Amino acid sequence: MDAQAKQQVLQQAKAADVKFIRMWFTDILGTLKSFALTVEELEDALDGGLGFDGSSITGYNDIEESDMIAMPDPSTFQVFPWSPKENAVARMFCDVQTPDGDPYVGDPRHVLRRALERATEMGFDNFFVGPELEFFYFKDSNGTEPLDYGGYFDLTTLDAATSLRRETVLALQQFGIHVEYSHHEVAHSQHEIDLRFDDAMTMADKVMTYKTVVKEIATRHGVYATFMPKPLQNQNGSGMHTHQSLFQGDKNAFFDGDDQYFLSDTAKSFIAGQLRHARELSIIFAQNVNSYKRLVPGYEAPVYIAWSRKNRSALVRVPGFHPGQEKSTRMELRCPDPSANIYLTMAALLHAGLEGIEKGYELPEPMERNLYNLTHEEREKMGIESLPGSLGEAIEEAEKSELLYKALGEHVYNRLLNVKREEWDEYRMQVTPYELEKYLPIL
Repeated sequence: MDAQAKQQVLQQAKAADVKFIRMWFTDILGTLKSFALTVEELEDALDGGLGFDGSSITGYNDIEESDMIAMPDPSTFQVFPWSPKENAVARMFCDVQTPDGDPYVGDPRHVLRRALERATEMGFDNFFVGPELEFFYFKDSNGTEPLDYGGYFDLTTLDAATSLRRETVLALQQFGIHVEYSHHEVAHSQHEIDLRFDDAMTMADKVMTYKTVVKEIATRHGVYATFMPKPLQNQNGSGMHTHQSLFQGDKNAFFDGDDQYFLSDTAKSFIAGQLRHARELSIIFAQNVNSYKRLVPGYEAPVYIAWSRKNRSALVRVPGFHPGQEKSTRMELRCPDPSANIYLTMAALLHAGLEGIEKGYELPEPMERNLYNLTHEEREKMGIESLPGSLGEAIEEAEKSELLYKALGEHVYNRLLNVKREEWDEYRMQVTPYELEKYLPIL
């Protein structure tokens, strides 16, 4: 570790009177894991990391090879805004390593770093992303009673959610996270706080912090925040629309002023890559059984594999170009949901886009018609496919995906598929209230 970075962290901890530091990392499902150390142990941790048992972490090693090292990333040191001024608590993200000091192949951060290295080798200095995460506030974790009944952009002045959202934004700013805007979403008690775009690794860390802050602020006020994709049956689910662009130095590699869509060949092939591989990557950006309850026509979640400039029913949207804003040229993938592992999602999407560039995939013409209004036969005639309709179908697509294997690596690929097969089997055996209500009286 760089000596200057180490000293900076030690000085920050001393200046803020930090007494505990939480070490953060994620399992392969994107669940945040944490353990705390006292400030007296911080210097040793910065030098050699901290050992832990990886056998109890979902997707990590078996018990006979379970020794892992959590190596803190000094650039991520941050004091919790809600900490007391005395005896403060801070956090750092960690890179997981083997006892030999090598990157651990099961660490989602390492998977994303490998994808970024591929982009660098292909001449791209930065992969910028701007995910928009939606979430719900409920009275508690035992049910889905909303805090408000507002709709899209509604000014709900009298409900608790407005002040919760405001306090969350202020806490994120204290973390050094740039918030662009926040607002009420379409569904009852559904909200969105949008973060300003950043490089993929920094943004992935920010997303994990964002989700933690949203939940923490809610808990401190006696309510519950959830990033579950579809908690309410007759309301829109929560998405994670993900804006993406590649840069070469200060130049946006997606922009071409001479193209009718202002898209470069690089951008077109990148988008084509994500469209072509969307079905096999579905298990990453929509990883739960519940994810596919959101991905149905009629609730704004796109399921049809096409792109457009204005049409939000397509899987990919390319926001309109405004003169002087060449750096803002980007694509928006609208199918991910906020329950996804953000590191694996960014890695898989980047690999799909780079595959398109490397192999020269051609982008079809944009689809500006409302795809929800087309019949199945019309979409079939136009060659428009759909995302998988269930986790089971997503697993089948993933099982035959060479790209996904390459993006995740053998370890994560196999472990993730095993975990998802178990989830699907568990779900398939459930007898739901719907089935009892529909079939019991007549069969």
